[in-house]
Amino acid sequence: MLDETQTILVIDDHPLMRRGILQLIAMEGSLRLVGEAGNGQQGLELACQLQPDLILLDLNMRGLSGLDTLKAIKAAGLDVRVIILTVSDSEDDVVSALRAGADGYLLKDMEPEDVLHSLKIAAQGRMALGERVAEILANSLRHESQPKPAGSVGLTEREQKILSLIAVGHSNKLIARELKITEGTVKVHVKHLLSKLDLDSRVEAAIWAVKNGLRK
Repeated sequence: MLDETQTILVIDDHPLMRRGILQLIAMEGSLRLVGEAGNGQQGLELACQLQPDLILLDLNMRGLSGLDTLKAIKAAGLDVRVIILTVSDSEDDVVSALRAGADGYLLKDMEPEDVLHSLKIAAQGRMALGERVAEILANSLRHESQPKPAGSVGLTEREQKILSLIAVGHSNKLIARELKITEGTVKVHVKHLLSKLDLDSRVEAAIWAVKNGLRK
């Protein structure tokens, strides 16, 4: 899987920025551009038509916003990993995007080689977060209500296993493959363990797992 070329769709309403991103992708042999869109609606249509492996999505766009585009892509049930690439380092934007199902959040002021490295991480089924974004997320979680301690949660052995795989950034598809169960079954387990932990997203669950020694 990791040796396969990953197809990518770029959605960004700034032509110059989009051109720069396309040039960057062209430098990486493991990535192949299959389409580009200048707005969210066009991007959604291309996503459904092309079904790429990865989508690089701007957050602040005119018309259909990046967040609404993300939600629409996830609602369409496409088997695609969506990475936000934006200028916004707002805590609200970071948390909202990840809770809406983003598989990564990168900032446009990152070094080009760091962006490429993050895209390759995302292609492996792992969560791609810029260093500053990880700090923003951690700070956000510190100010939220404290999650339940490990001893009081009552996770099953299977839920603990899935949580450990979430903690290293595995997608539901990769978890299903490793545990030899269906992706639908994984989704049910993830829903149950989030409820037990009083958490809203798998990113928060991953941080909880690391803090409680459940990382694989």
